[in-house]
Amino acid sequence: MTFLAALPEPSRLGDILMAFLSIVFEGAPYILLGTIFSGFIDAFLPAKLLDRVLPKNKVFSTLLAGFLGLVFPVCECAVVPVIRRLVTKGLPLSCAVAYMLAAPIMNPIVAISTMTAFKEFTGLSWDTMGNATMTIARLSLGYVVAVIVGLVFLRFKPGQVLRASVASKIEGAGAADGGHGHSHGASFNGKLVHAMRTAMRDFLDTAMYFAIGVIITSAFNTQVNQAILNSVASKEWLAIPSIMGLAMVLSLCSTSDAFIAAPMAAFSMAAKLAFLVFGPMMDIKLLFMYSSVFKRKVVVWMLIGLFVLVGVLSTPWIELIQSLHIKPATP
Repeated sequence: MTFLAALPEPSRLGDILMAFLSIVFEGAPYILLGTIFSGFIDAFLPAKLLDRVLPKNKVFSTLLAGFLGLVFPVCECAVVPVIRRLVTKGLPLSCAVAYMLAAPIMNPIVAISTMTAFKEFTGLSWDTMGNATMTIARLSLGYVVAVIVGLVFLRFKPGQVLRASVASKIEGAGAADGGHGHSHGASFNGKLVHAMRTAMRDFLDTAMYFAIGVIITSAFNTQVNQAILNSVASKEWLAIPSIMGLAMVLSLCSTSDAFIAAPMAAFSMAAKLAFLVFGPMMDIKLLFMYSSVFKRKVVVWMLIGLFVLVGVLSTPWIELIQSLHIKPATP
């Protein structure tokens, strides 16, 4: 009890620090896993292997890349360092962008968490799946938006959108590897050491941008009156952009954001869908993390494009999914 009595009084700075630590502890493990994964990609994935595995048609390969999150489920914190390595290993830019945007939504963990939060998951049956309106809407809209943005990137060369440091690695990858294996040590131990060194560099680089975003998010979460949003929730033309802005500053993990959106009774289903699709694709921490891969103007245009695309599609999309709602057959 003496220890408790000695604790400092609540303060604004203390609230910000508490919020900062809670987000860091939630997101840092995923960044670590993502950077370790990226290190193993750099060390063990043969150069040009992706070119041989993916379909030659760039449009079809981009459509396929939107589903990669089902095979390699990662959250938005982990996906940035992963796609950074995949691009340098030969993954087409359009495929990388589609995977980067879709993977935090199009994965089994997020599907289960969304069904649970919206009480759509009560058992494994076709009847249950027919009731999973929000889950189906979220995964399908997330895929469509990610693929659309990925197809837009087909018009650009890597040097036009990627930072010079990343683009130079793509140009030098073929010469360094000669299209045959990896040059960083022929032995397994040599490649393992290289993987860990790469993971360390990627973690430090990504964590710096992540920390900047978390500081801004923590200040907003603790110092801004959240009740202000209730005054705009009743106006649909204001509700959707405002809740998308909230998703951006809250910077929630895609595996847990559904539990925040579901209790928001003042907002419509369309607004909640916009929250659940836009947030994992673009939030404050991602804004800074994307800057480690893409040029600044590209990140700005991605922000504007995703905001408009998700905002425009959310209402007709939820109406479409509701119209396709499968009601269980009555005996």
